[in-house]
Amino acid sequence: MVARVNGSFATSAVSGTRFSDLRWIAETGSTNRDLLEAATRGVPEGMVLVADHQTAGRGRLDRSWVAPAGASLLVSVLLRPSLDTEQLFLLTLACALAAIEAVEEVSGVKLGLKWPNDLVVAEGPLVDRKLAGILAESQVSAGRVDAVVVGMGLNLNWPADLPADLAATATSVNHLTNGPVNREQLCVAWLRRYDALLDNLTDPQGRDRFLGVVRAASTTIGRRVRVERATESFEGDAVDISSLGHLLVDRGDGSEIEEITVGDVIHARPIG
Repeated sequence: MVARVNGSFATSAVSGTRFSDLRWIAETGSTNRDLLEAATRGVPEGMVLVADHQTAGRGRLDRSWVAPAGASLLVSVLLRPSLDTEQLFLLTLACALAAIEAVEEVSGVKLGLKWPNDLVVAEGPLVDRKLAGILAESQVSAGRVDAVVVGMGLNLNWPADLPADLAATATSVNHLTNGPVNREQLCVAWLRRYDALLDNLTDPQGRDRFLGVVRAASTTIGRRVRVERATESFEGDAVDISSLGHLLVDRGDGSEIEEITVGDVIHARPIG
């Protein structure tokens, strides 16, 4: 069940964007699941659901996503895109880029994009530590994509001591600023940027500009990586991101550059 937060700063601050229907709730199982259910009821594009706590949050490959109540921005948006099916991954990249820009605006912290859907520290002693994951899920009707729900969990105000299973690989924005981050302000900044980036995706020139910024934000391009897929694992050099947002990897064995559409990518050393 979702309830509108009438008159809140967030709701008024995103008026004029596609995201003016913003709901903020204390707890739910999964904001993505709630909006997928809303999509089946015909809810139009633009509904946003933010939760203080999720009891059944999920990441890619159905991995669990757990965060202390109020410690993260847990948010999903309902989109009904006009993009071709093969372009839908750009929605995930736009979500990530909007978050990178919003975090820098609100906190001054510089993040980067680890392909395909993680936000990581871009520089400094905690480089590559994960702060956010993004999950896009589609609803298909009559053989076509009718709706896409894009969800994000972004660590903002975590305790100083992270759980043991995260301490070596993750961090939170407040650990980098040494002070709390306003979740509502960050959410507004993210939604406003995401709205503008989504408009760019429908225009070829805008899409090219967008992909240029994505490449500049990538912490994967220029790295030696290990790609793990269901059928194989291999190492190679991440050399670019394609026009569809896929990772291009040179195996270094004389074969053609491989376009990675799905899989886990593990960073190793920089190339060279």
